[in-house]
Amino acid sequence: QVQLVESGGGLVQAGDSLRLSCAASGRAFPNYYVGWSRQAPGKEREFVAAISWNLITTNYADSVKGRFTISRDNAKSTVYLQMTSLKPEDTAVYYCAAAQNIRILITAKADYWGQGTQVTVSS
Repeated sequence: QVQLVESGGGLVQAGDSLRLSCAASGRAFPNYYVGWSRQAPGKEREFVAAISWNLITTNYADSVKGRFTISRDNAKSTVYLQMTSLKPEDTAVYYCAAAQNIRILITAKADYWGQGTQVTVSS
């Protein structure tokens, strides 16, 4: 079992930066791939970024490459999503996710989900 709790969302202006955090609990967490997906109103949930348990592999959606950075601190059981150069189209609820296979995360699916945190980017 893995429990995930996101924080750090908010209202920012276009061009601003924001860092999301995901606090995880559960002894199995260090063995899981973790990532972020997002869902805008009226749209399907989409993959944003993922990172392997050993920090070697990262994967990003084309829409956020070069602007977002995913990282994790296994000692703190925390995953981060640093978002820069935010755009209004980044507005969505951001969900932290964990899975035993990174290919699951890339398809915006997961074994475990957090409750989500709202990010709103005004123009």
